[in-house]
Amino acid sequence: MPSTEDIAWRLLLAVVVGGIIGAEREYRSKSAGFRTLTLICLGACMFTILSQLIGSEHAPERIASNIVVGIGFVGAGVIFKSDHSKVNGITTAAMIWVTAALGMGIGAGYKLISFMACLLVIIVIFLFSLLEGWIDRVNQIRNYRIVCTFENETLHRFELLFQSHHLSFRRSRQSKTGADIIAGEWIVQGAEKDHRHCIHEILRDPTVKAFEF
Repeated sequence: MPSTEDIAWRLLLAVVVGGIIGAEREYRSKSAGFRTLTLICLGACMFTILSQLIGSEHAPERIASNIVVGIGFVGAGVIFKSDHSKVNGITTAAMIWVTAALGMGIGAGYKLISFMACLLVIIVIFLFSLLEGWIDRVNQIRNYRIVCTFENETLHRFELLFQSHHLSFRRSRQSKTGADIIAGEWIVQGAEKDHRHCIHEILRDPTVKAFEF
């Protein structure tokens, strides 16, 4: 059985670890921030300690094992779909999950391992953010929707424009409204600078009535 002093140190470390991860989420203005992740880490730590103190002699893990189930509901609450059918909040949900795991590790007495894992989480978040930024600059996938005056080969003209800016594309939809208006939608892929140059040229086209990108 852990001593009262050891329990106090575990709880304090749980607050520190949860606070470190929560500060990163708070800095990025995410839905689960400083206080939320601190409380999750502290709660997971406390549940794990209590499972050792009041759990069955042969199955002290029963209370702690339910943390994984309970934390799933919290994580699911921060995942949502935006207006553009993009799923957001998955990284924050993963942070909630790993913060609970760190709290369980601290509560079980693995303080050094849990603190080292906390540092690895922070390194992964910041290092991989830089890597994601670089990937986004060299390869972006955007949805283009162009509404313009109808003429022969109208949509084909824009596809030639995409090619001239080294953008790969796939036409997803096209529709004609009235006698002289046509709309086309494409999934366009390429470097950020190529998208920017292409978008600038389309915006200057006087035949374009509406453009979503």
